[in-house]
Amino acid sequence: MAQNTFHVALTVKDLPTAIEQYKKILGREPAKVKPDYAKFELSDPPVILSLNPGPGEPGTVSHLGIRFADSETVVTELQRTKGHGLATREQVGTTCCYAKADKFWLHDADGMQWEMYTLLGDAEIHSTPDNACCMSAPHEQASQQEAAANCCAPTAKAPVDAPLVQIQTKRTCC
Repeated sequence: MAQNTFHVALTVKDLPTAIEQYKKILGREPAKVKPDYAKFELSDPPVILSLNPGPGEPGTVSHLGIRFADSETVVTELQRTKGHGLATREQVGTTCCYAKADKFWLHDADGMQWEMYTLLGDAEIHSTPDNACCMSAPHEQASQQEAAANCCAPTAKAPVDAPLVQIQTKRTCC
């Protein structure tokens, strides 16, 4: 069975500059480069890092996710999360970030968007209209409704254990 892979999407100010810097940081070429998107795929540790120019504060996390090996696993994870009462937004056969995928979205307790998906294949276009990241999903719980309402709104800086380091998050799409 193929290994699941962690996904991190970062907002960048200047895509060509970011690509050059990440080539130096990661010691490899990107797996995919488009005029408005880039993706690095690492096997050790297994991570997919996508760079996304556009709306959002540069240098912040756009969203997190997990890429699963197949659609059956996505369906199993969707059923599991729904079984825990988490609100989800499903996208079967969608096109986003130059890829065709089966996926679903959910929010953590602090409103961070998570994309749970499997890659079906590459696409020549960036996205289709059905992939709007801020489209609110039906919510069974008030905290999840608040998270959806705040989707794509900047959050305050969250302190990390290191005294002088902070991470700022902002929800944007892809």
